[in-house]
Amino acid sequence: MRHNKKFNHLGRTASHRSAMLANMAISLIMHKRITTTVAKAKALKKYVEPLVTKAKEDSTNSRRVVFSYLQNKDAIKELFSTVAEKVGDRPGGYTRIIKLGARQGDAAQICFIELVDFDPEMAKTETKKKTTRRSRKATKAEAPAQEAPVAEEAKAEEAPAAEAPAAEEAKAE
Repeated sequence: MRHNKKFNHLGRTASHRSAMLANMAISLIMHKRITTTVAKAKALKKYVEPLVTKAKEDSTNSRRVVFSYLQNKDAIKELFSTVAEKVGDRPGGYTRIIKLGARQGDAAQICFIELVDFDPEMAKTETKKKTTRRSRKATKAEAPAQEAPVAEEAKAEEAPAAEAPAAEEAKAE
């Protein structure tokens, strides 16, 4: 019976899988975003999130536990200083997976996996202007009315531009 054997083996032996996940975790911590397949990203998410949670408490024991997984001093320094500082108040969900589509050669699903608080573009949320639904008749009736003010504004913008060269010539004399 295969009770509690739910994780993805990724077509690798246990030692190869643990080495690969450790290397990917180090790359994610150092670079804050990596590109990989969706299956590997999901496995990496389960691997790296407990390590980030451990890093929130900066003690000798937690450093040793995380080092037993990663075996990279630079990654440990980065994790316990920069990463733990940014995610200190977050209760979990430290990584984000953004799907990119299929890879050209083998059609494998590719994605970004990134640390959530390190992407400044995702932090900016655009507020969409609310629009109400209107009937088709109302939009057709408003369309000619809207075009007329636009034409008047364009003429008003052209007039000061035409006056500007004349004003410059007058200053030169």
